[in-house]
Amino acid sequence: MKVLYHSPTLHSIYAQRTILQGYRNAFLDMGHDFEILTADQNANHTFENFRPDLFITSSFSWYRKYLNFQDLRKFRQEGMFTLVKVDFWNSPMSSLRINEAPSLKNDKEFINLAQHDLYGDAYFHVVEQDDARMDGFSKSIGRSYHSIPLAADRISLIPSFDERFLSDLAYVGTNLPDKRAFFKENVFPLADKWKLKIYGQDWTKGDYLLGWVQRAGQYFNIPGLRSLRKPKLAFSDEAKIYRSVGVSINVHEAYQREFGGDCNERTFKIPFCGGFEVVDAVKCIRKYFPGDGEIVIAENDREWSDLINYYLENPGKREVIIQAGRKRVLGEHTYHHRAQQMINIMSN
Repeated sequence: MKVLYHSPTLHSIYAQRTILQGYRNAFLDMGHDFEILTADQNANHTFENFRPDLFITSSFSWYRKYLNFQDLRKFRQEGMFTLVKVDFWNSPMSSLRINEAPSLKNDKEFINLAQHDLYGDAYFHVVEQDDARMDGFSKSIGRSYHSIPLAADRISLIPSFDERFLSDLAYVGTNLPDKRAFFKENVFPLADKWKLKIYGQDWTKGDYLLGWVQRAGQYFNIPGLRSLRKPKLAFSDEAKIYRSVGVSINVHEAYQREFGGDCNERTFKIPFCGGFEVVDAVKCIRKYFPGDGEIVIAENDREWSDLINYYLENPGKREVIIQAGRKRVLGEHTYHHRAQQMINIMSN
């Protein structure tokens, strides 16, 4: 099967980079052809030359600006199945987050395209079906959406111990505005007792400002600006970090804890890599790790501190949880599983 994955830029240093890599590795490892459609290519020519069986794109306006929907309809009629990752119908995101889509319910162009069957053959989101952020989507569009959560990339993530990353605590991720209060109150104070390391983007003011410039460069596809910053870690480094620290911190944004329908890649990557994770309470995580002792969830700020201190002081208690969590991810939560789900949607 031929899979075409729509990603306007290949220069992202945020989550889209690892999500794309995860799907690419999974489809290729499963024996499929895989190509990426970027802003530098003519979509119609790519459809014509590659002839994909499955085209994976997004509802975000950034993606739409590179598509001709009459061409898209033509190739869909000729057998190309189009699967569209939709944005939140009711978005809790700040309008200042220019790389995040606003509420889809206010996007008249998307609604018109979807209602007239000019966009996708099926739609999906990473959130679960009971998430209030998607209330109204199916009624307005006339189509339901499939839930395809994020996952772990079992090809790029090769767990191994590395002394360079040795520490008691570590966090790998972007310094998002919505998390700053949580870090100030619940994470940074832990450094008074334990060795804490943080890896990722936007943790300094200069890096944060460069991030805005780079995202604008990617949106308008400006050479030089779109690749202004490079990833701080190789794909393999992240696996080494999780394997080499005592406790890996996993923090979600406040709206994820509030609505409970989606979690980040770290939730799956940390146990996959043989790391020990303490994560904040997001409802769907219990669905993904239903067994006893598969993951450690802190219900509140007091538990957060108590659990981290307990498991750092009692390292022998961690191993059985690590093994149980890794088994669950290997069995249900890799990008191979998500790619197969996409194929099943297409087949049905």
